[in-house]
Order: sequence, then structure tokens, then C-alpha cells
Amino acid sequence: MTGAASSGQPRPGGTASTADVVRAALDAVEVAYEEPRPGAFLVTLEGTHRLATPTWLVVGGRTLHVEAFVIRHPDENDAAFYRFLLERNTQLYGVHFAVDDLGDVYLVGRLPLDAVTADEVDRILGCVLTYADETFDAALELGFASSIRREWAWRADRGESVANLAAFARFADPNRPAAVAADDRPAGDHPEIETSTGNPE
Repeated sequence: MTGAASSGQPRPGGTASTADVVRAALDAVEVAYEEPRPGAFLVTLEGTHRLATPTWLVVGGRTLHVEAFVIRHPDENDAAFYRFLLERNTQLYGVHFAVDDLGDVYLVGRLPLDAVTADEVDRILGCVLTYADETFDAALELGFASSIRREWAWRADRGESVANLAAFARFADPNRPAAVAADDRPAGDHPEIETSTGNPE
């Protein structure tokens, strides 16, 4: 989905180019990033539910394009999966959930170049991280519940750890009492799921 980049035109009055502003903002917040071509920044945002969210900031002729991959297309329950994300869109700032032609989910947005400041870059990256992280487990449950159950059973049969599936024990663990609350996992245990049958990231 990522479009072509430019180096960013100098701003009126000889001030720093947009690419310079973005670069300085990323350096200031000490986030990991690469600049594979001038004006195109690939930022790695570290979360708790979704451990890493790769995010592009691409300086174009008129706008700064923001794009972050969130999760691949669901295995099941498509309508509820996409409706959940569309409902979330009404609460978001700067970016919104979108899908590509495969049904994979991204957060995307555009800012006019004259609105790009260090504070705004920081704010947008914070929004991307928050939205990707806060929706990840719920999206996995809606779109990949059967895969998660199969993965739980596969690991349990072989005596392997299910620690990084703990967030989904409420519906994936056949031995879990029905009355146990959904959110009683240990603090800080918010895993990303990497299964033997494929990664929904």
C-alpha cells in the first residue's frame, strides 16, 4: 500500500524540509527506524499486545503518508471482524483502519506537509501504537479463534508452553472453568500469537 516517497520540499522561508522535521522528531523520541530511501521512514513501534508494529512515514509532494500493518485478513467471522474495526474508526485521531485487496488490515492516514511538526509526528506515532495494540487481541479473537484453539490443543498434546496464548485461555483452554473472568491473566502478559499453522500478524 505504501506510495512513492520524495525527499520533501524545503518549507517557505528556507526552514527545514518535512523530511528533516520527521527525522529530527524520530531521533528525539529515540524510536528505532530506518530510512531506506530519502523521505521514507520505516519505524518500529514496540507494544505489549502486538509486540512490534512496522510503520511507514512517507513524505510526498503534498502530504505525509502514514501506514502501519496491523493484522492479516481473518480466517473466519469476517463480518464481525471488519465491523469491529469500522466501529473503532469513529474514535480514532489522525489514522483509521483500512484494508488492502487481500483483506489485510492497516492503519493509514495523511497529513498536509505544513501540519507536520515534531509534536504531531510524536502524536501520530503514539496513536498508531495505541490503536494497533489495544485492538490486537480482540481482532485475533474475532478472526482467528479456531486457529488459536487448534494451536492450544496442538501445544497441550505435546506438553509445550501455551504461555503466549494466555490472553485467549478464556475460550481456547478446554480445562478452564467457565466462570473465570476473561481479563484475569497475569499483569503484563499480553502476547502476540505465533502459531504452528501461520502467523496472523
